[in-house]
Amino acid sequence: MLCDPTPRPVSVKHRAIPELTQIEALVEAGGSLLETRVLAEIDAGGTQRLPLYSITLGNPDPALPAIGFFGGVHGLERIGADVVIAYLRHLVMRLRWDSILHRQLESVRLVFMPIVNPGGMWLGTRANPKGVDLMRNAPLEAKARVAPLVGGQRISARLPWYRGPRDEPMEIENRALCEVVSAELLSRSFSIALDCHSGFGLRDRIWFPYAHTRAPLPQLAEVHALDEVLRQTHTSHPYIIEPQSRQYLAHGDIWDYLHLQACESVGRIFLPLTLEMGSWLWVKKNPRQLFSRQGLFNPQIAHRQQRVLRRHLPLLDFLSRAACSHAMWIPEAEARPRHHAQALEKWYR
Repeated sequence: MLCDPTPRPVSVKHRAIPELTQIEALVEAGGSLLETRVLAEIDAGGTQRLPLYSITLGNPDPALPAIGFFGGVHGLERIGADVVIAYLRHLVMRLRWDSILHRQLESVRLVFMPIVNPGGMWLGTRANPKGVDLMRNAPLEAKARVAPLVGGQRISARLPWYRGPRDEPMEIENRALCEVVSAELLSRSFSIALDCHSGFGLRDRIWFPYAHTRAPLPQLAEVHALDEVLRQTHTSHPYIIEPQSRQYLAHGDIWDYLHLQACESVGRIFLPLTLEMGSWLWVKKNPRQLFSRQGLFNPQIAHRQQRVLRRHLPLLDFLSRAACSHAMWIPEAEARPRHHAQALEKWYR
């Protein structure tokens, strides 16, 4: 066990990482309605040690569905953490007055890890303080040739996309992530995960597994049904939904690794999704961001930051409701072949 199983009060403030201060303020505001754990303390160099938080709310009954929200896996991509924190704030504020939300939480479990890589955020790096890219660190090899470097490399921690030493355990951040996902999501018959990132591109994308192979995942019919419900509910949503393998293959993808674990249990449905916000759009509107490492991955103007948060909060709320009501849209046995065939036509032609 990495984490202390008992909740503990939070009092330390981190002025250099405002997102950590925001999380701690929300923990105080949520009070006994939130279950907060420090999964690990991350050594960020010198005497600086940063907490790795998990926050849960809703019904812990393992017979019920769950959804997890994750951000800050790459320390440079602060906007991913900001989106997760904004949704957590949205819920905490509603808990004060919204009886409908309280009834919804009786039927679902919500899990938050807003900053998976606090050390990388402290240092302003994509990798963790050891130079390891957490999205290339799982013990999983791609089944086809990957692009040099970007697909994951073991040459040096001084180069990007470093996977970590061969045959070594995963980094402490990933072990904590796996522990939370195993305990809170994979213990249930249905769960969703959304991992929020930002990267190059002019469009926002929602990726689903796999990154290590171009083969479709076993729950392809369920992904297609979720895509269909999203299009019916938000007819003009901005997202391109596709398997990550359409863009590139990579070694060591942590969500592929966890999904393969979920597939070991018959009847379990685990849908890990990645929100990849297109940061080229922010650079296009403000070309000066090209000269800033933070600007390549995050909106740098306050009103644009607020616009990004408003843009994506409906997606997080939709996914929470979809998890809670999954029995209403998951395809029945006779409908699965149709959804599977349509998904193959749409994404794997």
